[in-house]
Amino acid sequence: MEMTQYLEVFIEESKENLQNVNDQLLELEKKPDDLAIVGEIFRSAHTLKGMSATMGYQDLANLTHKMENVLDAVRNEKIRVNSEILDVVFDAVEDLEAMVLDIASGGEGKRDVEKVVQQLDAIEKGEAIEAAVAGGGDEIVTNAVELDEFEITVLEESKEAGFSHYEINVHLREDCLLKAARVYMVFEVLEQVGEVVKSVPTVDQLENEDFESSFTVLVVTKESAEAVQAKVMKVSEIEKVLVQPFSVELYTEQQRESDMKVTELKEGTKDGSPVEKEASNENSGKPKKNAANKTIRVNIDRLDVLMNLFEELVIDRGRLDQISRDLDHGELTETVERMTRVSGDLQNIILTMRMVPIDQVFNRFPRMVRQLARDLDKNILLEISGADTELDRTVIDEIGDPLVHLIRNAIDHGIETPEKRSAKGKREQGTLHLKAYHSGNHVFIEITDDGAGISREKVLNKAIANGVITHEQAEGMPDQQVYELIMASGFSTAEVISDVSGRGVGLDVVKNTIESLGGSITIDSKLDEGSIFSIQLPLTLSIISVMLVEIQKEKYAVPLSSIIETAIFKKKDIMHAHNKKVIDFRGKVVPLVFLKDIFDVPQDSVEEDDYFSVIIVRKGDKMAGLVVDSFIGQEEVVLKALGSYLTNTFAISGATILGDGQVALIIDSNALIK
Repeated sequence: MEMTQYLEVFIEESKENLQNVNDQLLELEKKPDDLAIVGEIFRSAHTLKGMSATMGYQDLANLTHKMENVLDAVRNEKIRVNSEILDVVFDAVEDLEAMVLDIASGGEGKRDVEKVVQQLDAIEKGEAIEAAVAGGGDEIVTNAVELDEFEITVLEESKEAGFSHYEINVHLREDCLLKAARVYMVFEVLEQVGEVVKSVPTVDQLENEDFESSFTVLVVTKESAEAVQAKVMKVSEIEKVLVQPFSVELYTEQQRESDMKVTELKEGTKDGSPVEKEASNENSGKPKKNAANKTIRVNIDRLDVLMNLFEELVIDRGRLDQISRDLDHGELTETVERMTRVSGDLQNIILTMRMVPIDQVFNRFPRMVRQLARDLDKNILLEISGADTELDRTVIDEIGDPLVHLIRNAIDHGIETPEKRSAKGKREQGTLHLKAYHSGNHVFIEITDDGAGISREKVLNKAIANGVITHEQAEGMPDQQVYELIMASGFSTAEVISDVSGRGVGLDVVKNTIESLGGSITIDSKLDEGSIFSIQLPLTLSIISVMLVEIQKEKYAVPLSSIIETAIFKKKDIMHAHNKKVIDFRGKVVPLVFLKDIFDVPQDSVEEDDYFSVIIVRKGDKMAGLVVDSFIGQEEVVLKALGSYLTNTFAISGATILGDGQVALIIDSNALIK
């Protein structure tokens, strides 16, 4: 039976089952006596085990089976749930997730899980459960490396030459700012004592800081384990180093046994696996199958192709609309209008198909918050609302990391320890609220904590000391503008961690990522009451509504999402303030930005007009008036990237092709307001 055709379905369903196990475990921690929750976890684990065995991923099936045994014992009231047991089960789920990700990236789903299997066995037998868990407290899961034939040969030959093999797991400190630099220094030390044969993650991933806080290397050396450990520990910002002997003979023996098990399983499942039947019986009689029959899985790449084709259709629709207006042909105009309505409906359907619930991002946070709270000895309640809010898949893929960073900051530096909260008269349990909701053509995500808040004075002092602002600029600066200073690139220094609650570390990266998605982030805070980080994101990134304007003979597009109003002003109404031209717009002083000067547009004529056209745009609480020659009108356009040849173009976010075939540049009004 050919399994590769089912691989994609297996990976997706495995992720869904693991996510369900993860969610239900968090519920079980709140309600340890609720056996219905245990039954739900058991069913998801049972399904995962059956699928893994059928697909030939025996390591995955074996670990799931061990976890299933513990759940079965809990379900039959032989074991009572406590936090130590749940810690081990969470570790098992983390290993299962890593295995599935390895399979998704083309691997075999292999991972050393000996430690967690021993703990699960101890729990199942009721033997020294706490000792089994505590015993692993200072250990790091090792044997994470997978070797090819060449690397095995190198190890075998080096052993014959009298070299020792060590698997070294290095843990960086959580507050390490330059992880890649620390990795480089560790490799420098290791290359002085021997030779690095393998690293997990890979060297490229380590250089790109594509890892959490730990990495593993396999080293060939003639020095002792103690000497290697001592030398690596001399590198700054390293929290822990574990050096363990590595046996190439044991590794090759385990590989042979694993291959034999996979072969036996495949031969036993050719004509219908007993495991598969068992899983089927477990789920028989469930009415959920009818709902599943109404959905199909579509590869995201196909949706991207469909979106690109529709974007071309939008461009052609604009061209036809232009031709029908020029010819003033009744039947053609009527046909184009109908085509516009139909393509509009088609656009809505395609965009809806690409929309996915933000729950796909949010569902990773409960376990992360739980673990961070335990590590920091804090009592934190995570509340999530609006998880069913939908966003374009492209935005979903990019927004995860900024949210992780903001949540980690709120937990680590925002919410105080129970002792400090009690001293301030607060509840010992801090609250972190994650909220998402729609508003117009945007999605808003808010991260709210009831922690220490941000000190205005400390932020200003640090910003002045770092040269981000001057004393004169600091005077009279609104609070919200002060809080946004912590996202300035010059603000992120190591001293910020203690002086300004660590809020500045890395927030400039968060801000840049969000703005690259066409969004914005604002901060509001009250000292000792908490902070709110509010993120505004567009629903989609590819088709946007714009106001077309003309400057001399050039056409530009301004996104409607940033426009407040368009207006005509008399030139005599222009005022001057701080050596800038400004206007009085509804009682507010708004600076003018002359686009012809910004974009250096050639001036064909020198005719002076008594009036000029202005587009009032806004970013947060800041406004600006963009001066143009004339307004053309509102239109839906396809946003196209400028390409690699036109990088770092000031105040231009992309381009579009208009109905008459001309190219119009799309203006980034946020850059102009800055």
